[in-house]
Amino acid sequence: MADLPEYLRIETSPVAPDANQVVGDHYRITVLTPRMLRLEYSPTGRFEDRATPFALHRDLGPVDFRVTRDAAGLHLFTGALVVDYDEGPFSASGLLVRQAGGLGYHSDWRYGVRFRPDKWQQGNLGGTARTLDGVDGALPLEDGLVSTTGYAVLEDTTLPLVDGWVAPRIEGNTDLYYFGYGKDAPGAVRDFYRLTGPQPLLPRWALGNWWSRYYAYSASEYQELVERFEAEQLPFSVAVVDMDWHWVDVDPRFGHGWTGFSWNTDLFPDPPAFLAWLHSHGLRTSLNLHPADGVRAYEDRYAALAGRLGVDADAGDPVNFDIASPEFLVAYFDEVLHPLEDEGVDFWWLDWQQGSYTAVPGLDPLWMLNHFHFLDSARDGKRPLTFSRYAGPGSHRYPVGFSGDTIATWPSLDFQPYFTATAANIGYGWWSHDIGGHCFGYRDDEMVARWFQLGAFSPINRLHSTDDLFAGKEPWKYSADARAAMGDALRLRHRMVPYLYTMAERAHLLGEPLVRPLYWLDPRPEALAARTSFAFGSELLVAPITTPANGETRLGRVSTWLPAGEWVDFFTGVRYTGGRVVDLHRPLSGYPVLARAGGIVPLTWPDDHGTGNPAAIELHVFTGADGDFTLYEDDDAADPRAVTTRFRWSQAERTLTIEPAEGALDLLPAERRYRVLVHGLDAQPVEVDVATATGTTVVVDGEPTKNRVESLIFTLLSAAQIEYEVKGKIWHAIEHETTPARRVAALQSLDLAPALASALLELLLADA
Repeated sequence: MADLPEYLRIETSPVAPDANQVVGDHYRITVLTPRMLRLEYSPTGRFEDRATPFALHRDLGPVDFRVTRDAAGLHLFTGALVVDYDEGPFSASGLLVRQAGGLGYHSDWRYGVRFRPDKWQQGNLGGTARTLDGVDGALPLEDGLVSTTGYAVLEDTTLPLVDGWVAPRIEGNTDLYYFGYGKDAPGAVRDFYRLTGPQPLLPRWALGNWWSRYYAYSASEYQELVERFEAEQLPFSVAVVDMDWHWVDVDPRFGHGWTGFSWNTDLFPDPPAFLAWLHSHGLRTSLNLHPADGVRAYEDRYAALAGRLGVDADAGDPVNFDIASPEFLVAYFDEVLHPLEDEGVDFWWLDWQQGSYTAVPGLDPLWMLNHFHFLDSARDGKRPLTFSRYAGPGSHRYPVGFSGDTIATWPSLDFQPYFTATAANIGYGWWSHDIGGHCFGYRDDEMVARWFQLGAFSPINRLHSTDDLFAGKEPWKYSADARAAMGDALRLRHRMVPYLYTMAERAHLLGEPLVRPLYWLDPRPEALAARTSFAFGSELLVAPITTPANGETRLGRVSTWLPAGEWVDFFTGVRYTGGRVVDLHRPLSGYPVLARAGGIVPLTWPDDHGTGNPAAIELHVFTGADGDFTLYEDDDAADPRAVTTRFRWSQAERTLTIEPAEGALDLLPAERRYRVLVHGLDAQPVEVDVATATGTTVVVDGEPTKNRVESLIFTLLSAAQIEYEVKGKIWHAIEHETTPARRVAALQSLDLAPALASALLELLLADA
């Protein structure tokens, strides 16, 4: 039995009701939900009722199903699934699960038979991967819960949990979880969270911009950098200090300096004062850890740790890093990390790169690090947070994810939005990437600016770069156009925190990750093809530009599927009709972000770059349908006191109702300033002071607006690097033809370059 403090233990409910189980001498089928099954086979007849890192909660309540038997064996019916099983050792001929609803032969699953993708069916749509280290572009992903066949099967091979610690598995057992959710991707992931535990609610400050660089900063250099950011109005909420915070040039008799736990006082002569200074400037701090080499004799906390664990400190023997030992784990936290946290360190970057094995067979050290660091960070009622790599299904419980050392190339940028969105298929919603690329690759100002824009619409926006004289993500190091786009992206990210935090609570409570593939909204094949586009919260769709701009139009281009309905460009106001594939073109100063009709997006005031509950809010309302949005705010505690404010847009009455806030009203100002911007009406912004406890209704006067096609095309042509004669012919067609069809016909007769024609057609046919 592990001797762990209570805060390092988690609550589990691993035993399913007896009524949900069908048990034979060597098999057990557990009906977890009508669409989720647990399938076990045990040569010894012993079954696993302990929790595992994969499955914490198998007691999901009663499920109606029936069982019949005949000469062929057992037949189980849930209404959504049919199980045919010969009651022998699992085999392809003896275990079959079929889905109700006529999805076709490819929706049948046979044990041990993996679906082979073809041009009609992709099969499993993927989950995520442990790391992007060394990957230039794409890499294969582990399986997720979403498939074009309608089913997914995951095997649990993780070690059981007993009294908060790991124990050996029952040898020889097969332990499978079948998910048969058809095209209902959100439903599959929601029930996965019921089984594995939800995504935690992140601290609000974690949703701002993070600064990180592998560089031997001194305290004064870091402070000068922060002051430069403030002078440039570039907001940040998290300061990451890479491995040079500790001693790295160590006596060779101790090994190398990759691992370290003691401040380099040549660079940081007064660590508590440095951390307090960062806090006073609104920054939380994370320090990098590579803990594999343990605690050696030169470390500040060596003697205390050695004495506690019975290591001969006088002999200078190292305290080996043994994550498989509960005694070491608790002492390591108490004697080494907690004193640093007392100085002001807010959370740890667990940059574990030293393998997948421990002294306990089958135990992944990365999972242990993530699990216990996260629980330890929650002690004393704090909102927990850690920062580490993915360690398999269930890792969503330990945000934030570090995806590894990204290579700085266009192919890496192109893969990143797909990688981020697809992770939702395994419930992993809080990836943090090296925005702009970490190492190798090449300098390309346009690429880095586009990466900043993607970062603003990523789960976590963390800038990072390697220790290279020519690297660095400071915007002033780039061209004027790129610098302006980078600054706009960083400022917008902080303005979006009210929206982002509401979506974080939605992810925690409703099981809906912030970033999701478009086929979560619309599972047709066209949505599957929009690999880089994603839903961003409940109101927005983002189609990142991940390839270089065309040399003639100077516009970046992306092709995406738009689900049915009406969509409004967040920045330009152009309205698009959905239910089709569209090509979107944007200059470096723009980015394709579309709001659904009826969408309501709360931002902070333009000059408010903090991350707390704001005193004033700018509400963006996108007309075309009724809208409803509930803003979530709290006190950022582990067990938060919360307050919500509901906004309702009436399309017919052209009114925005700000309802009375509900909950802990003391967390908000008694009176809050609102600026209401209604996209789609020819109306000026409305500013109003609203009593938090009573609310109000804002009437917006204005006529519906149409797309400013002529103006937008004129701007496009002005910037295009083409012959003046061609510009004139295009403009003549726009001026002299009055319908989209006739304008399109006139342009087709000009035999325009494909990129230019595509950009013009986007605008002419946007709301056709």
